[in-house]
Amino acid sequence: MKQTSTVFLRIVIFLMGIPIVGLCLFGLPWMAKEAVVGEMAAARYLAPVLTGMYASAIPFFFALFQATRLLHYIDRSTAFSELSVQALKKIKHCAVAITIIYLALMPFLVLMAEADDAPGVPLIGLVIIFASLVIAVFAAVLQKLLKEAIELKSELDLTI
Repeated sequence: MKQTSTVFLRIVIFLMGIPIVGLCLFGLPWMAKEAVVGEMAAARYLAPVLTGMYASAIPFFFALFQATRLLHYIDRSTAFSELSVQALKKIKHCAVAITIIYLALMPFLVLMAEADDAPGVPLIGLVIIFASLVIAVFAAVLQKLLKEAIELKSELDLTI
């Protein structure tokens, strides 16, 4: 398979990472500064929320890296290999880790929302939880299908 067939997906993966880098470098520090300077009522809940958001960036970027590796395997015509199954497994684990981090953050997000009278804050956390759950389930299904395809391919290779 030609490398140009996965260029679009590589660009999409790169574009997915840019807003998170911007958030980690500029958005979250700005939010912390505004909370301290503005003496927000929810400032006492901000430290665990910011810590959790930074912590969730680690599995997010690792999952993006695994996705680029998966595209590399597709470019090399080794998509039906154990390496691809392992990459999907790692993506699934990263999505589960993000889900767990945001589940742990939900009480703090609810307390922040109550303190600042901002009902949309917990909704954002729920969207992230459900999105990462969908990604985890999708990666698990793809992992299972890929395993079955590899087993079928090896059986066919032995038959011929």
